[in-house]
Amino acid sequence: MEPEPHGSITVARALELPALRRGLPEVMAAAGQLHRPVRWVHAGEAPHIATLLKGGELLLTTGLGLGSRPAEQRAFVRGLAERDIAALVVELGARFRTLPAAVVDTAHSCGLPLVQLHREVPFVAVTEEIHTELVNEHYAVLRRAEELHDRCTRALLDGGGVPEVLRLLAGFAGNPVFVETSDGRLLYAAGPDPAPPGAAEPLQVWDGLREALPEGRVEVPIPGRGPGAPRARLVVLPVNGPAAPVHRIAADRTAALLAVVLLQARQEEELAARGRGDFLTDLAEDRIDPADAPAQARVLGFRPGPGPLLPVMLKLPCQEAGWAALACAVQEELTAVGVPVLPGVRLPEGRVPLLAALRSAADRPAVADRVAAALRAATRRVRTRRAPVVVVGTPTDWASAGAGLRHAAEAAEAASGLPDRPWHDVRALDVDLLLWRLRAGDDLPAFVDRALGPLLAHDGSARAELLPTLDTYLRHAGRKAETARALHVNRQTLYDRLARVGSLLGVDLDDPDARLALGLALRARRVVGG
Repeated sequence: MEPEPHGSITVARALELPALRRGLPEVMAAAGQLHRPVRWVHAGEAPHIATLLKGGELLLTTGLGLGSRPAEQRAFVRGLAERDIAALVVELGARFRTLPAAVVDTAHSCGLPLVQLHREVPFVAVTEEIHTELVNEHYAVLRRAEELHDRCTRALLDGGGVPEVLRLLAGFAGNPVFVETSDGRLLYAAGPDPAPPGAAEPLQVWDGLREALPEGRVEVPIPGRGPGAPRARLVVLPVNGPAAPVHRIAADRTAALLAVVLLQARQEEELAARGRGDFLTDLAEDRIDPADAPAQARVLGFRPGPGPLLPVMLKLPCQEAGWAALACAVQEELTAVGVPVLPGVRLPEGRVPLLAALRSAADRPAVADRVAAALRAATRRVRTRRAPVVVVGTPTDWASAGAGLRHAAEAAEAASGLPDRPWHDVRALDVDLLLWRLRAGDDLPAFVDRALGPLLAHDGSARAELLPTLDTYLRHAGRKAETARALHVNRQTLYDRLARVGSLLGVDLDDPDARLALGLALRARRVVGG
């Protein structure tokens, strides 16, 4: 027997209630259909009672309206089945001692649950009991929907947004949920967490079903400012299980919450950007099969062509970013790049990951310049206090795009303390990334202290002069003439400073191994926060 739908009682449940149990019910036909929901109870004896019914009723009768001839009896049962009533319950005694074969056979062939009562019962008691049960069930449905509404409200008050609300609704419904604009553009997709075994990714569901949405779906308009015109639509697709009445009530209440959130400026673009950011993060964290990624990216509007993909990562201080404004600014600035780009935002990490399409690997420098300039222009528009970090990965394909995004994200963290530049090549950050991965233990700070301790302990003015001198000298691979020009000092001044550094640290700065160790120590110092 199938489970009882939320928000109704079934024929099976009605037969278990005391009023009907006292009648000694016996199921005569369609025992496999007792999961049907009962919408209402009706009692009557008219031969044409089917015309008075709307569907979903449990019909109580003594059989006076069934007729005496088999043809009349078959027509009576077929009429009820065509009205899609829940079940026919016949009380024996007043009209029949046993149900006629024509009645039983027709109910079997129509799949209409047929029940005979062996004892007389007051129909009014049955009606009152079932209606009370229906009211209680309806109250339970409203209470469940209200509990979800409270959870969504708390999520918003705790700083969450539309994605958090949609994930709560998806978990409640057990099915994927979507927000789309009034013209059909997908803004965000969320699935239940944890996903049911074998369930498809929400973007795969939308890609496969958006042209022919399944029956039983829930669609609720999200109101906008103007009367009558919806701002967007909330859609629940019943792919993991049927949508119950409680899910529609929950979707109605969720849509009202979403309307309030989306009334804030530019919330649609932030929502779409967060959806793209979730996709790119799932790709980077191997939660998406690379074979499925191109189709899911197409759903999000990214059609890169046959060339390679270029992973790019923008890192910002999360607390400084106005994400709605930034998402809109990034989208607008990237329109001038001239190649297909899929940008997203990731609020928890303060990142903007993206994939750009290349015609060939040779286009990487030019596209990287344009993408980085667009990202930095977007951050200037939202007036972040600190300069952003832009890391450009290496050209890749869909099979390795996730690894490329993951590498760029880690490299962006490692590059946060480096001197500002238009963009960092991920290949030039391998040493910084290695040191960043070692930052959690005590070995790295101890190494910095051993290599640079005497210099770091020196008085402030000398340290402020000698540390940059050492750093510039090492960056120019020990070439003193180039170092002097970079520092805008004469050679003798440089020689004096280097001599003081060598004396403080007890090393020979002409020794390549010493320069290597000091260079690593300076880079490690940035990683450990010096």
